[in-house]
Amino acid sequence: MVETMYKSLAVMVLLILQSACSSQLSSSDGFALPEGDAENGQLVFVELRCIECHSLAGTEMAAEDRWLEEGDAGISVELGGVTSKAQSYQDLITSIINPSHRIAKGYPKELVTEQSGESRMLNYNEVMRVQELIDLVTFLKSQYELQNIPLTIYPYYIYPGG
Repeated sequence: MVETMYKSLAVMVLLILQSACSSQLSSSDGFALPEGDAENGQLVFVELRCIECHSLAGTEMAAEDRWLEEGDAGISVELGGVTSKAQSYQDLITSIINPSHRIAKGYPKELVTEQSGESRMLNYNEVMRVQELIDLVTFLKSQYELQNIPLTIYPYYIYPGG
């Protein structure tokens, strides 16, 4: 009787652990947006004046300082271009709706953050419609060109005496 009770308890624990593991996997795997329109996304990029603080690599929107006003700090965080790390929808959405989550590297901290350490990027969460977010992310994703990192080939080395 005790043996049967332990077996039943073990089965229940395994089922609970299995359900906990599978629910965690499906929650992160289930994130998906409907298809967006890159052309509309470009319009959103312009309408929301993203170009005031961002430039797009390889486009006329990357022209040096063309949009800076007198007295502007002169920061232009570049988006797009050739990269070895794919920009996922999740990365791009997070950067838009929670810009302080990850601050752009390679720029002087005082130009991209407030004194509080928060991103200087404006919060558009109450301004942008969901479809505009989807289109903007589709547009931005299309601006990145994934480049494979070349494999480093090391010469064969023979240890002396071995």
